[in-house]
Amino acid sequence: MTDSILYNGKCLCGAVKLEAIGEPRWVGHCHCPSCQKVSGTAFASYAGFAKEHVRHTGEAPKIFKSTASVKRSFCAVCGSPISFEGEAWPGEFHVHLSVLDKAADLKPIGHAHIKTRMPWVHLEEELIKFETFPRGIT
Repeated sequence: MTDSILYNGKCLCGAVKLEAIGEPRWVGHCHCPSCQKVSGTAFASYAGFAKEHVRHTGEAPKIFKSTASVKRSFCAVCGSPISFEGEAWPGEFHVHLSVLDKAADLKPIGHAHIKTRMPWVHLEEELIKFETFPRGIT
């Protein structure tokens, strides 16, 4: 980890903490039904970092395999969603933006899975729109 930019993050209760070094590979919103359910909202927003640039500094989060190829993590104490990892993106660790202290500094580049977005969600015109979740958008 040689990049100097540091993003700290924590869950609502502060038990699960993490840090990510360097700029994220991408930042975006996902509208798939699974992300809607895990976030309890119309979409989930993520920053995708190289897996080796992220480390947990507090309690280890609990892991839930939402599909055979997807792992999601959350705090066992307060239930805050922490991350998403999928076999389609080896070597990437996708942190829920709301976990990061500097989330306001990270501008999303697009929306994924727009076919399953809630009909009342209006998409920003300047952001890229993907029918599914693209691979290799970095």
